[in-house]
Amino acid sequence: MNRLTQLVEAALFSADSPLSLSELATLDRDASRADFQEALEELRQQYHAAGHGIELTELAEGYQILTRREFADAIAQAHLVTRPRRLSAAALETLAIIAYRQPVGRAEVEEIRGVSVEGVLRSLQERGLVDVVGRAEGLGRPLLYGTTTAFLELLGLAGLEHLPRIDELSVALRSPVEPGEAGE
Repeated sequence: MNRLTQLVEAALFSADSPLSLSELATLDRDASRADFQEALEELRQQYHAAGHGIELTELAEGYQILTRREFADAIAQAHLVTRPRRLSAAALETLAIIAYRQPVGRAEVEEIRGVSVEGVLRSLQERGLVDVVGRAEGLGRPLLYGTTTAFLELLGLAGLEHLPRIDELSVALRSPVEPGEAGE
């Protein structure tokens, strides 16, 4: 493993959140972006080939060293790490609407959900999952909301383009057909 790969590994190990390629590039001004991408790939391959319990993951528009999924439950059951509080159904619904419609105003979210979302929005902002991303051009210039990198981290996504497509969700959420119902 070369020095740049070791430096990248040390930085990722020390960081408590994903580091972007731009942030990693500040480690060595003489190295190019391609050098850093090679170092990341070398690190990813090293962890995979040697069968480590950790892996290099592209997450929230950056990179992070994480526990492999197959070991996460055992570590959680041993209470070695704290898990974030679960989101309520209302928070999940609101977050999904914002994720797929962003930037979106509170009134549009309330119209879709059919209830007030002021408290839920405040809670999502306090948890750092959504933030104000601008103002609409309409009457009163209402605030527009969008998701944050903390949202991507929570879902384990590299970027918003990795959200499931709406048509995939409708298939996944459809009730399974009971045997004998299909051809009757």
